[in-house]
Amino acid sequence: MIGSGFVGMVLLASVGVVIGQMIMPFNVGLLLFIAPALLLALIAQMMVKSAYASANRVHARLSGYAAARFLLDRAGLQSVDIEQTPGHLSDHYDPRSKVLRLSNEVYHGNTMAAVGIAAHEAGHAIQDAERYAPLVIRNLAVPAAGFGSNAGMILLILGVVLNQPPLLLLGIILFSCVVFFQVINLPVEFDASARAKTLLVDLGVVPAQEMAPVNRVLNAAALTYVAATLQAILTLLYFILRYAGSSRS
Repeated sequence: MIGSGFVGMVLLASVGVVIGQMIMPFNVGLLLFIAPALLLALIAQMMVKSAYASANRVHARLSGYAAARFLLDRAGLQSVDIEQTPGHLSDHYDPRSKVLRLSNEVYHGNTMAAVGIAAHEAGHAIQDAERYAPLVIRNLAVPAAGFGSNAGMILLILGVVLNQPPLLLLGIILFSCVVFFQVINLPVEFDASARAKTLLVDLGVVPAQEMAPVNRVLNAAALTYVAATLQAILTLLYFILRYAGSSRS
């Protein structure tokens, strides 16, 4: 939802592959092992939907586009363009093209939800301009995480099905890239939200006493990243334990 498009693709790839493989009999154990993370993800998604729907009913002084443009300009980032992108909550900052892309609803919306999301993405652009270290590392890790989420999971499954510890170990190494990516992504997202909250108030876009809807949206979105990180960690731990067991046997 909130974050770079690359992040979203990696998260979806990781989650999709894991859930897809759970239907196989040997992965019942995996389902039970990561159940806490799945439950947290479900709760987080419910919170996001509720917070967004509520904040989307509260009028804001600026549209999402106008708020993002104002924050970027005040940060000296007039060169960063803002474009519309199709999809629902498909908002993201593209560090390669230096473009902030907002979904139509956020781009045109004069609501607290739109302003909060747009400000979060502007926060990513400001991070990029300042060479915020966790963002730099995260961007460098994107290719490895994308490869690890697919090839790593395939090798993990083959290692278990074929009872081949070497394949399982290689899968563990590759999937570790996903875990690293998820972990380094947390401070990036938390910092972007913190910047958004501070800038909106300090620059007078949203009065401090009216920030509650924005805070709820951004806090709920942050929980989804925590859930994704926990799922990746538990998935990796599960296969490490499987590897340890197969090696002993």
